[in-house]
Amino acid sequence: MEEIRQRLTDLEMRFAFQAETIEELDQVVTTCNLQIQQLTRENSHLKEMLRSLAPDLPESPDE
Repeated sequence: MEEIRQRLTDLEMRFAFQAETIEELDQVVTTCNLQIQQLTRENSHLKEMLRSLAPDLPESPDE
């Protein structure tokens, strides 16, 4: 019976650690997503600025 209790305790500890890790990873992913969105907006804004400064220049092939 003691072995079952120990195994259950170990599983509970692992679950708690995994739940905490998942929460931390979720926060990191959310932060990264917000940064990507901000960088995408800034990139679009910079492209528009460049187009307004030199509207006759052709776009590069990688755009």
